[in-house]
Amino acid sequence: MQANEKDKKGGFIKGAVTVATGGFIAKIIGALYRIPLTNFIGGTGIGLYQMIYPAYCILLTVSATGIPSSIAKLTAERVSSGKSSKPLFATAMRLFVWIGLAGAVTLCLFAPLLSRLQESRETLGGYFALAPSVFIVSAISVFRGWFQGKNDMTPTALSEIVEQAVKVAVGLIFAYLFRENVVKAVTFLLLAVTVSEAFALLLLIVLYRRADKADGAFDGQKPKMRSILSLSVPVTFSAILFPLSSLIDSVLAVRLMGAYTDNAVALYGLFSGGAVTVVNLPVSVCYGIAVASIPAITKAKTELSAWKTLPEEEQKSAKKPNPQKRLLFAVGLTVAVALPCVFGLYLFAEPACKIVFRNLKGDELQTLVALIKAFSVSALTLSLVQTLSACLTAQGKPQYSALAMLVGVTAKTGIYAVLMQNPSVGVFGLAHATNIGYTVAFSLDLWYNIRCIKRTKE
Repeated sequence: MQANEKDKKGGFIKGAVTVATGGFIAKIIGALYRIPLTNFIGGTGIGLYQMIYPAYCILLTVSATGIPSSIAKLTAERVSSGKSSKPLFATAMRLFVWIGLAGAVTLCLFAPLLSRLQESRETLGGYFALAPSVFIVSAISVFRGWFQGKNDMTPTALSEIVEQAVKVAVGLIFAYLFRENVVKAVTFLLLAVTVSEAFALLLLIVLYRRADKADGAFDGQKPKMRSILSLSVPVTFSAILFPLSSLIDSVLAVRLMGAYTDNAVALYGLFSGGAVTVVNLPVSVCYGIAVASIPAITKAKTELSAWKTLPEEEQKSAKKPNPQKRLLFAVGLTVAVALPCVFGLYLFAEPACKIVFRNLKGDELQTLVALIKAFSVSALTLSLVQTLSACLTAQGKPQYSALAMLVGVTAKTGIYAVLMQNPSVGVFGLAHATNIGYTVAFSLDLWYNIRCIKRTKE
């Protein structure tokens, strides 16, 4: 293997590990946060906290989820072409700051209605405290995407750690100070989320100003907002399918099981709050591979386009860039990380549950163990969906990954709607159907990627 090829793979792995490490540390901090938090505000406080978060997450998905990958792709294109990425950054920041501001205002306007629908006026202050973070996260996402496009993953990792560390530190102070007033404690806990996002944004601003000033030549053309939205909208649509699908599951799956059991809610909770949480851990680790694949494949694709414009004699002397190698490397690395996790989840499901979910005993514990074993294969397929979706974004075809996820979610819902009518299958029908849904999405993503690569090589 040539030295430059080793350097490219080394850089890819370094970027993936950096993002994965930052995300893992952030998740560990967040998990440890729940222990003292529960002691301070109790079950009622946690309940109020969780009532406010879903609406926030949906708005956050709309205003921020598609930004990093789309900006990373466009930035990598400009960097590979020797053009300045600063005009792109400025246009994207203006666009998404306004979108984030609209999301924040929307949450404020609908806060009174949401609190009435939830029959809990106590949540109103929490919505107002959390609303500014919708705006702030939009700006954070632009910074992260720009750095990722320049193959600098450190700012993303550092900002994620700062987010969690500040949220935990400020949140626990507020929880302790207002422990005698649960409603006030929850309101200030949500304010701590906004404060943590503000600190992360401040860090990224400092890192941006210190970034390398040699940013290519300005070609006099500013990128159009339409080109940014054409990438970010499909990615956002694909991402929002997850919370929407979970919302449908929480209604349909519980009703199906409610026809033959009195503990339908508990069974659904074991799957969604237990099995899904555990299986998603290796998926979150593989997220770094997805992030690193976007600039790598985009750069190779841009270099290949430039190579094709060379005279035939120069093409013979210059090495032909190969985006397919980058894609295969990303997929292979994902399998290498996720596949051992599948076996680990299956073999060690019971001891893991006894450690993580100490309060579960008897039938509930055994049901969760069986669910994790049945659902463990999704640690691989969902990780691959994540990586292949990023590869499609890098090739300028995010709409294909959105379509694949839509077909997968539809298949999952239709399958468990049939399976869960059988009492002997029960909640395991949801696990099996989700496995099939992710497999369908993975298969379509892989097929679309192969087609895109073939077209690029022609």
